[in-house]
Amino acid sequence: MKLDLSPTSWGRVVAVTVAGTAFFIAVAFFVDSFNFPYLSVEAVRRAELTDLLLPLVLGGSFLFFLMWKIRQLAIAQRDLSIVAATDSLTAVLNRGAFSMLVEAYLEQTRKQEQTRSGALLIIDADHFKSINDRLGHDSGDQALKLIAQAIKGQLRGVDIVGRIGGEEFGVFLPGVEPSQSWLVAESIRRRIREMEFSPGGRSCPLSVSIGGISFSGPTTYEAIFSAADRRLYAAKSNGRDQVSFDPAEAAPLPQPGAATVH
Repeated sequence: MKLDLSPTSWGRVVAVTVAGTAFFIAVAFFVDSFNFPYLSVEAVRRAELTDLLLPLVLGGSFLFFLMWKIRQLAIAQRDLSIVAATDSLTAVLNRGAFSMLVEAYLEQTRKQEQTRSGALLIIDADHFKSINDRLGHDSGDQALKLIAQAIKGQLRGVDIVGRIGGEEFGVFLPGVEPSQSWLVAESIRRRIREMEFSPGGRSCPLSVSIGGISFSGPTTYEAIFSAADRRLYAAKSNGRDQVSFDPAEAAPLPQPGAATVH
């Protein structure tokens, strides 16, 4: 089993403490060894015991305390980075973190010779303003939480989801073929349409419009986002509660006017 030596692990604390303490002991014995020929047997034993216990107690304790504090700092930094990248309401990535991760993946694919495919979905809650106006912002927040949960429930572990606007979500599907991408989008739409949302006992059906774009080969986040946003506009213009996805509209330079797939 591989030892975990990450900054937040106890393995790192123990390993550095043991190695550092052993080094201190070795240095103490080495320095003191020059005096051993001039000491009596009893004095050598006392010196050896001192060379062992003093670094063990003082050096070991100091190193353990230092590494424990470093571990706490690493955990705090990790937690802060997670909080900074997460939308506090829906517990998915915020816009900045989402776009950064997607662009990092696309940049990596641009550096590789192997062609990789994928897709970007933009999901927008239909008539969301009316939910806030009729039922209040608390109900609107609850609706967004339910939508986010429904989206995450239809995705794989490698997929990326973020809240990129007030009632708008982005989903990035790396390594997925166009036909699979449309199925994912449609499963998200249906799952949200089938959810029960009754704040205060008042039934309020939820629905989303989804715009999608597939890509194969080098592209940028801006290019696929612009194409997916055009597909989202088409979905909303055609009556909402539907998926507008053109598997043939591939990056890097998607062209407007592609057909709508329901």
